[in-house]
Amino acid sequence: MRCDKVWRDARLATMAGDGMGLIEQGLVAATDGVIVYAGAAAEAPELDPAETIHCDGRWMTPGLIDCHTHLIHAGDRAREFEMRLDGASYEAIARAGGGIVSTMRATREASEDELVAGALPRLDALIAEGVTTVEIKSGYGLDTASEIRMLRAARRLGGKRPVQIATTFLGAHALPPEYAADPDGYIALLVEEMLPKIARLGLADAVDAFCEGIGFSTAQTGRVFDAAQRAGLPVKLHAEQLTNQHGAALAAKYRALSADHLEYLDNAGIAAMAAAGTVATLLPGAYYFIRETHLPPIDALRLAGVPIALATDCNPGTSPLTSLLLTMNMGATLFHLTVAECLAGVTRNAAQALGLTDRIGTLEAGKRCDLAIWDVERPAELVYRMGYNPLHARIWSGR
Repeated sequence: MRCDKVWRDARLATMAGDGMGLIEQGLVAATDGVIVYAGAAAEAPELDPAETIHCDGRWMTPGLIDCHTHLIHAGDRAREFEMRLDGASYEAIARAGGGIVSTMRATREASEDELVAGALPRLDALIAEGVTTVEIKSGYGLDTASEIRMLRAARRLGGKRPVQIATTFLGAHALPPEYAADPDGYIALLVEEMLPKIARLGLADAVDAFCEGIGFSTAQTGRVFDAAQRAGLPVKLHAEQLTNQHGAALAAKYRALSADHLEYLDNAGIAAMAAAGTVATLLPGAYYFIRETHLPPIDALRLAGVPIALATDCNPGTSPLTSLLLTMNMGATLFHLTVAECLAGVTRNAAQALGLTDRIGTLEAGKRCDLAIWDVERPAELVYRMGYNPLHARIWSGR
């Protein structure tokens, strides 16, 4: 079999199936940026590669996937961090005019070029740790022009770096000040103007909302999801982060790709997610940063067979985190996930949370050749270490 490249002498964590798919003596072959073989070297077909790369026994995983970020924004919220250290709650800060609305003001004032330039260092930090796909949400513009500007900036990042960018329209992130007394009016603007225009421009791969006491009700979220369905876009949801609003069950009703955060998820929501195939995306960075103490129901999610993904939730207010490796460590130490669950959470389950399992997330023939090669003795080191990056090489689309 002729092929472009073969990576030999590798130990593979293919992440195919239910476990890690470990292969001690493996190889990966690719043509035109697509894997044509990944598995045991002894079982490989006869290969005639244009280029051979020797991995010298290093471990190889799929390229990592950060499936929930707010990478595009202007400004920071370090002052709010100080306020929380002095005892103010996330909700109190938001109600006092801080939180998402403070980032909205800075983002509305920023040009598209400024948004791109500000996001590139955050993106580069993720890429440096083997990330090959990043989801980026809007939601800090909260008007039509600013939301479009954010999504255009996110799309442009994919042209500036070798990485896949998945964009999500999160207009229902917070209530802008001009609609403070008319939340239903803002939802009407979103579903009648913002979302249809963004869909026509092809700027969003999915639609998200923040269903919470300080966000939007289930009724308002349902209106957003109805509009997403009319536009032919899948949905996701920030659900049950601070209280149980039964958002996860609502998301499952719309067969959402994922419901995210989920600290206050109940058994009814878990059952609905399991039946719908909705991924539980856990965000330990936000849990840690806002000093949450109510753990997501990990055991119940496992028992129900709900896939668990992990993501940085990189954002300026509640998770200024740009390390998916540290996210895995937090998933293990804070949420008691296993090594296999953490690695699945940033590969195959993260791909499912983006609706991309047919293209990325595992080392299998037919998937895009996104690889991360690591200087480690065992995959557990990727979860075990803090503040240490053992990446040897990163390959995106075979390059």
